Amino acid sequence: MTHDGKRTEELLASFMDRLGKKDAEGIAELFADDIDWYVPGSEALPWTGPRSRREHVSEYFGKLWPAFASGESSATIDKVVIDGQDAVVFSRFDHTVATSGKRLHTPAALHLTMANGQIVRMHLYEDTLAVHEAFSE
Repeated sequence: MTHDGKRTEELLASFMDRLGKKDAEGIAELFADDIDWYVPGSEALPWTGPRSRREHVSEYFGKLWPAFASGESSATIDKVVIDGQDAVVFSRFDHTVATSGKRLHTPAALHLTMANGQIVRMHLYEDTLAVHEAFSE
């Protein structure tokens, strides 16, 4: 593994650890000031869409986490691929929507890019139709 790959692996491990602890501020600390962040989805879901600044990271989680019933979410990591400054996490998300009790299951891929010891890019790929249907009345 290259030196960049090792640093990428360490930064990814910090990201995943803080994510598991629901530490939104701690996650944000891992990001550069200017970022390329994209979570696809409906305009009706306030956490979806692009973001461009570090301070948007904690705001994202502040909108996302309350949408799901506490203690009824899980993420299963299937595979992690690291190539230099890029890391891709293939996973599956299972959630219960807080307002309706509907269950949501979606495969997902999270693509992170690191530079200068910080995360500069985060793009999430998931089944946006399943997410939309889980939040539809």
